[in-house]
Amino acid sequence: MAEAGTGFLEQLKSCIVWSWTYLWTLWFFIMLFLVYILRVPLKINDNLTTVSMFLNTLTPKFYVALTGTSSLISGLILIFEWWYFRKYGTSFIEQVSVSHLRPLLGGMDNSAPSAASAANGDADSSRQSIHYCVFLFMTECKVWRNPLNLFRGAEYNRYTWVTGREPLTYYDMNLSAQDHQTFFTCDTDHLRPADAIMQKAWRERNPQARISAAHEALELNECATAYILLAEEEATTIVEAEKLFKQALKAGEGCYRRSQQLQHHGAQYEAQHRRDTNVLVYIKRRLAMCARKLGRTREAVKMMRDLMKEFPLLSMFNIHENLLEALLELQAYADVQAVLAKYDDISLPKSATICYTAALLKARAVSDKFSPEAASRRGLSTAEMNAVEAIHRAVEFNPHVPKYLLEMKSLILPPEHILKRGDSEAIAYAFFHLQHWKRVEGALNLLHCTWEGTFRMIPYPLEKGHLFYPYPICTETADRELLPSFHEVSVYPKKELPFFILFTAGLCSFTAMLALLTHQFPELMGVFAKAFLSTLFAPLNFVMEKVESILPSSLWHQLTRI
Repeated sequence: MAEAGTGFLEQLKSCIVWSWTYLWTLWFFIMLFLVYILRVPLKINDNLTTVSMFLNTLTPKFYVALTGTSSLISGLILIFEWWYFRKYGTSFIEQVSVSHLRPLLGGMDNSAPSAASAANGDADSSRQSIHYCVFLFMTECKVWRNPLNLFRGAEYNRYTWVTGREPLTYYDMNLSAQDHQTFFTCDTDHLRPADAIMQKAWRERNPQARISAAHEALELNECATAYILLAEEEATTIVEAEKLFKQALKAGEGCYRRSQQLQHHGAQYEAQHRRDTNVLVYIKRRLAMCARKLGRTREAVKMMRDLMKEFPLLSMFNIHENLLEALLELQAYADVQAVLAKYDDISLPKSATICYTAALLKARAVSDKFSPEAASRRGLSTAEMNAVEAIHRAVEFNPHVPKYLLEMKSLILPPEHILKRGDSEAIAYAFFHLQHWKRVEGALNLLHCTWEGTFRMIPYPLEKGHLFYPYPICTETADRELLPSFHEVSVYPKKELPFFILFTAGLCSFTAMLALLTHQFPELMGVFAKAFLSTLFAPLNFVMEKVESILPSSLWHQLTRI
């Protein structure tokens, strides 16, 4: 009985909600009919006549003020909507409507589920949890350490001295501080005075305090991490940085050999050995980068190969991307292809360096003889088709890169961290690889002719990808945190302007035009307004006359007598 009563109440409630949802037009017409029937006792005609007489007595200055005020208010709304859209990517009016008005108008039911629907609760909750996990996976934007990051003292600070601009954001430097604490510290640092000082130094925000702490640590002991900090932040040239890294290598190798012998004696020794391994790999990689920057490219390639053979499991440093750039500088394209064959695998995370280097190698085979006119006449050959497909694949992975390679957008110094498939990764790639594309004859011409064709193959909206996962929707927010404020962040896909921005822009322009015309031609605009209003209300007057013939105005008096 209880279940039957509950079911009846639910059906009654649903019927009432349905009537208010779908029969609102019926209630609206009933109200209009009542207003029309009661027009005589309510003196609606007299009130309308009074209003029309009042409007006729108004001067053109009133209409100028009215339209001008309307234009000003709509302009302020437009400015606020545009600012809100640029900052948050959505319309304020639309967001308020969806968040607050839709629950009121749509009749959303927030009550507890009934006994009849309880059986499906577990299935619904499981589906929602699956959808939520998929949503998190699709929107997660992981920030990676830039494999080719510059030196703060020798490169970033020199840029600041020349331009007065800060190339690194606080968010980017904070991520670097977290990386340093992860790679260069361990739980046993408090047992060694120099390492304890450096553990505090990596947490310092003030660069001078970090440098002073590194010198203090070196007075106590030959500390590898102290030399690393000085090479990164105090050295003003690459030569000075290389000297400090060589001193760090000497100290780091000694610590590594000692911890290697003790790594199996307990968890603390194992953590210390892991830290010493990270320090040694970092030093050797930075020494190889110093050699590359100083023109000793073959030496840098040898150092990178040896490092990858010695520590094959430390793929988190992405040393292969440093190796690819150095091999391209040597124009050793066969070796580049061999590295790509190893790392351009479906099971490994992709990067702009891998995708665009693969496209460059395939474009190199056909770009010197490629002509868009000849290709349109005879069609693409197999090699040209492979090159175009490789470019489309690269552009789908990161659509921001071509504008930097084609110099349609200015480059800045790359950040210390990048977001894969984002603008920060595009800057980091183009900063180091633009010269390699220029060196291959016709490669940029082929890229210019074909890169925009990628977007015709990707479905829109981006609910699914073509060759990769759908493009993440959170790259713009993360890139704005990684890149300096003076850089205009590249956004993909371009966001369409919300309806309310277009509406307020049209309303502002229209009312401003009316205000100007009314001020310049008051009499002509008065005639035009009267003609417009008479034309607008002509159908309504016609309907009123027909209704009058059917329902005379004395109907109310006859109803009162009854």
